[in-house]
Amino acid sequence: MPVEPESVLNDRLLDQVLRDLPLRQAPATLELRVFRELERRAALPWWHRGFTSWPLAARAAFVALCSGIIGFTFLAGPWATAGARILNGAGALTMSWIQPVVAAMAWASEFSALLVRVFPPAWLYGGLAAGAMLYAALFGLGAAAYRTLYLRPSAVGDLQ
Repeated sequence: MPVEPESVLNDRLLDQVLRDLPLRQAPATLELRVFRELERRAALPWWHRGFTSWPLAARAAFVALCSGIIGFTFLAGPWATAGARILNGAGALTMSWIQPVVAAMAWASEFSALLVRVFPPAWLYGGLAAGAMLYAALFGLGAAAYRTLYLRPSAVGDLQ
């Protein structure tokens, strides 16, 4: 018969001791509060719940609407800038505060068009990929910091 390592024997012993412990009952007030909260959440309309609990048609419509808005934003940006320039040239935009905004929008539109023409597409895709990787790294560092500083504050600094 092969000899089992000590850690396996300890794990089995600990498992048996924990299984033999009596079950603990939750306080009656906790059980009542949990059931009330479950009933309250079940009574919420679908649009107040999480996105994954929405009906499939509503989710598809929402994704289609958001995609349409994003597409319209990208496609209509230069058109809106050109329209604002025409209105500004015709004197329709006489408010003094709107002219710098229109000028900034026109400059941003022209600059982005220049960048798209000057840089090869591979560079643009590489820049987008690098930005996505940096964003993911920032998210990961933030999650690690949160886990370290807020979920286990008593363990921070314990070097035993």
